[in-house]
Amino acid sequence: MDKRGKLYFRYGTMGSAKTALLLTQAYNFEERGLNYLCMKPIIDNRENNNVIRSRIGIERECTWIYQDMNIYEYVKDLYEESLVVKDWILVDEAQFLSAEQIDELARIVDDFGTNVVCYGLRTDFQSHLFEGSRRLFELADTIEEIKSTCACGRKTSINARIDGHGNIVTDGNQVEIGGDDRYIAMCRSCWRNKRLESAERNSLKFQSE
Repeated sequence: MDKRGKLYFRYGTMGSAKTALLLTQAYNFEERGLNYLCMKPIIDNRENNNVIRSRIGIERECTWIYQDMNIYEYVKDLYEESLVVKDWILVDEAQFLSAEQIDELARIVDDFGTNVVCYGLRTDFQSHLFEGSRRLFELADTIEEIKSTCACGRKTSINARIDGHGNIVTDGNQVEIGGDDRYIAMCRSCWRNKRLESAERNSLKFQSE
């Protein structure tokens, strides 16, 4: 096929308007008459229906990506049924995809010439790469950081998990779905200082018991 697409990875911390940018991109495609498809992992099921919704209130229907779903076969069947090849596929929360599913997205780009844009987090609350993000760094043709600012003025790089009192959480499962009540984006320096403060508080509490 002569048409050539690209695999894009656009990453940022929580609150960096990744989803809003995806939805804006979808609106622009619609205005220009381009065929596109929005997709999102089912693991992020905070919404009761199949929509991608931004914190600023805009939303758009999407196709769920299930944990055992072969994205390549799904898209291939979709193209064969409709006889229309999508110009673009927009994927939200791509960090939750498996490495195999990222490989499938790359194959969609190579076999069909569809552009695939993945939006997601780089790292988890412990600063470790998500599986899907790691594979995107390895395979993506274009990698772009969506920057946001920490309360101290530096660039955010950490998605810190917090408890009900706003204290930093350092242990737990890698995936725990939540919003502003569970996560706060901050720079590495602030994250380190908050962790030290939390550890000191816990130590004093233990000594007093």
